[in-house]
Amino acid sequence: MSFCACNPTRATRSVLQCRRYATEVSAHNDLKPTRFGQPLFASHPHLMKPGEVTPGVSAEEYERRRRALMERLPADSLVVSIAGQTKYMSGQIFYKFRQASDFWYLTGFEEPDSAVVLEKTSCSRGYRMTMFSAGKDSHKEKWEGARTSSEDIIMHFKADDAQPITQFPPVLRSLSSSFSNVFLDVPPSTSLSRRGRTLSHKAMLKFLTPGAHSARMEYDAVIDSLSANKVKPLASEVAQLRAIKSEAEQHIMRSAADISGHAHAKTMRFTQPGQSEHALASHFEYLCAVSGSQRPAYVPVVASGANALIIHYTSNNQVLRDGELVLIDAGCEYNGYASDITRTYPVNGKFSSAQAALYSAVLQAQKYLVSLCTESAQLSLAQIHRESLEALRNELGKIGFNLQGLSGAGDLERILYPHYVGHPLGIDLHESTHFDRNLPLKAGMVITIEPGVYVPPSPLFPKEFHDIGIRVEDDVLVGEDHPTVLSVSAPKEIADIEGACQGVLGLEAF
Repeated sequence: MSFCACNPTRATRSVLQCRRYATEVSAHNDLKPTRFGQPLFASHPHLMKPGEVTPGVSAEEYERRRRALMERLPADSLVVSIAGQTKYMSGQIFYKFRQASDFWYLTGFEEPDSAVVLEKTSCSRGYRMTMFSAGKDSHKEKWEGARTSSEDIIMHFKADDAQPITQFPPVLRSLSSSFSNVFLDVPPSTSLSRRGRTLSHKAMLKFLTPGAHSARMEYDAVIDSLSANKVKPLASEVAQLRAIKSEAEQHIMRSAADISGHAHAKTMRFTQPGQSEHALASHFEYLCAVSGSQRPAYVPVVASGANALIIHYTSNNQVLRDGELVLIDAGCEYNGYASDITRTYPVNGKFSSAQAALYSAVLQAQKYLVSLCTESAQLSLAQIHRESLEALRNELGKIGFNLQGLSGAGDLERILYPHYVGHPLGIDLHESTHFDRNLPLKAGMVITIEPGVYVPPSPLFPKEFHDIGIRVEDDVLVGEDHPTVLSVSAPKEIADIEGACQGVLGLEAF
C-alpha cells in the first residue's frame, strides 16, 4: 500500500486526539501527586478511559483472561504468578521498570515486588484471586512515588483479597498443600531446556520467593510443602492465550506500529550523508517517545553500507556515506505491546539501479509472503519460511544470482538469508518460547514477516550487489481470509521511500 503522509490512519488520529485531550484535562487534574502506583482513570484521565486497568485494556478483559486460563487447567489447580524485579545498572542506579509479561497479562498491575495467586473454585467466577504487593510505605513513597493500597487493588484490579508481600510465603505454603496441581511462572533463564531436562521445583520456588521478605524457616517450609510431581510450568499455558490477540490488543498493536511507522518515515526525511548512525537511532527513539511510546521495544539496528550484513548490528557508531543504503530495524513499545519494523533506504534519497534491483527482489518476496498470512491458507510459520526460500531464490535468479542445485540452495540459506522469516509478536518482542512453528496460523495472531538478503564481497555473487544488505519487515495481523499489515505507515515501495527521503510527500523530519 502506498504511503501518504497527509492522510493519517484512524488509529493514528485516535492517538493524536488523545494527546490533545491530555493538554485540556491536565489543568483540572487534582490527583497530583497520584495516590496510585500506576496510571488509573482517577489520576490520569488523559491516558485512561473509565473501566480500564491499563491504557486500552479494560478490567473486564483482564477478568476474561484469568477465567480463560483457569478453564484450561484441571480441577484442583493453583496458579502462582510473580511480578518483575527492579534491575540495576550499577550500584543504586536503576533501570526503568518493566513488568514481567505473564504477570502483567493476567493482572495489569505494574509494581515490582508483587505476586498473584489464583485458586480454581466452583463459584460462578471460577476462581479466587489474591494479590500480594509492597503496599503503602510513606517513607519509601517520599523517595520513589506512590504505591497502590490494598483497598485500591481490590477495587481497581478486582482481587478478592490483597495482602502485603511479606505474607506471600506463608500463604503459598498453606494453599499449596490443598491443591494437587500448582502452576508456577518459570523464569525464562531457567526454563525447560531443549534437551528435555526438567527444572527442579526448588529452583522455581527460589525464583518465586522474594528473598528480602522471607525468613529462612518460611522459605524452607514452602519448599517442603511442594512435591515435584505437583508443580507444573505456567508460562506454556498463558502463552496459548497470549497467542491470539483480542480486539483491544489489536488496536494497541496498530497504534504501536503507527507510531513506529511514522518514526521510520520521518527518519528517512531526516537522513543525510555525513550523519552518524547513532543520530538516526536517537531521532527515531525521540519521535516514538513524543508520540506516547513508553520505551523502545529493543535496541535499534541502524546499519549503513556493509554494516547491514551483520544481522543484529547495534553499535550504531559509524558515518553514513553518500551512495550507501541504511537498514533500520527499530520499533517502540506502546501501552505494553511491541512493534518490530525494518526498512532499508538510500542515504542520499535515491536508489541506484543495482540497489533498486536487489531491493525490488526482496520486496516482491516479502509482499507474497504477507499474502500467505491467513487462517484459510492453513500454513504454518515453518511452511511460510520454506516459501520464503523459494520466493527469494526465484526473485534473485531474475537479477543474476545462480542459486540452483544443492550448492546454490546452501548459499542462499547459509550466506545470503541466514535467519528465519519471522516470529510471533505481542507483549514480548519474540513470543516464540512456547510457539509451535509447525502448527497452522490462526486468525488473531500477530507475526513479523521479514525476509532479507545480505550479499558479501564474494565471487559467488554478482559484483554490483556486493556489501549490500536489505531487509523488509512488517507486523502482520493474521486474518481469516486476508492479512492486515499493522506497520503500513512505514513506506516500503521504492517511490514512497524516495518520496519520504526527498520530502516530496509533504513529510518533515520532526
